Amino acid sequence: MRQGGDLFQWTEAFATTIDNFAWYGLLFAFELETYALEDDTFEKRWVPWALHGVRVICYLMLTHTVIARTAALDKAWEAPACPDISSLCQVADQDISWGFNFDYELITTANCANFTNDTSFYMLEEMVITDSAGWRMEKEQTTVDLMDALVWLLVIWSIELAIWLQNRDISGGRVMLATYAAKGFYLVLFGNAVWWIYTGHYVYAWDQTLWILGFWAIERNMSEWRGDLRERDRARGTGSLESVQT
Repeated sequence: MRQGGDLFQWTEAFATTIDNFAWYGLLFAFELETYALEDDTFEKRWVPWALHGVRVICYLMLTHTVIARTAALDKAWEAPACPDISSLCQVADQDISWGFNFDYELITTANCANFTNDTSFYMLEEMVITDSAGWRMEKEQTTVDLMDALVWLLVIWSIELAIWLQNRDISGGRVMLATYAAKGFYLVLFGNAVWWIYTGHYVYAWDQTLWILGFWAIERNMSEWRGDLRERDRARGTGSLESVQT
């Protein structure tokens, strides 16, 4: 893109960087709201507004992640066939790379016969070619990428809902029960981590596990917060907040 490219092409190229900044921002904001800051701090109007503003910006950045991964999935499914190519040696020493399972290697006359025996090829990128198995893998990998981004958003929204309820001294009821049920999303995320291990991307699986543990820490903060609400309620003699219906 040094010769050009629109804004989305540039941001898509840095989608992972943008995504990481957004997640770090959310972790920081949630940690402040659910643990680090005292309740009386939120009596200053600018504090909740600042935290919510940071989260809105982070959500916009994560929306970009979903759009970028949707574009990557579409690109994978629409990868054009190369009917004029029946052997990788036909494109050797032309600055074209062999792509398979997110791994890329420049095709040369010395290695062109080593990658595949397939005679059907697809152009994943302008200068990246793969065979039928590589094309299938690309579609599977980009599907998991998009699913991962969407499920993480569902996890975050369930946390947002729980925080909204607990800020109103609600620690039970049907809506709060729905936030507990949403924890099943973590099973999907762990399943994706297993997929990355299966495909040989151990760092991706490790990364996924670390993020899950990070948000479990937020969940633990909220569990302690619910305990504080119940203790305060019992101290006031008003009965358990578990009976509050929303």
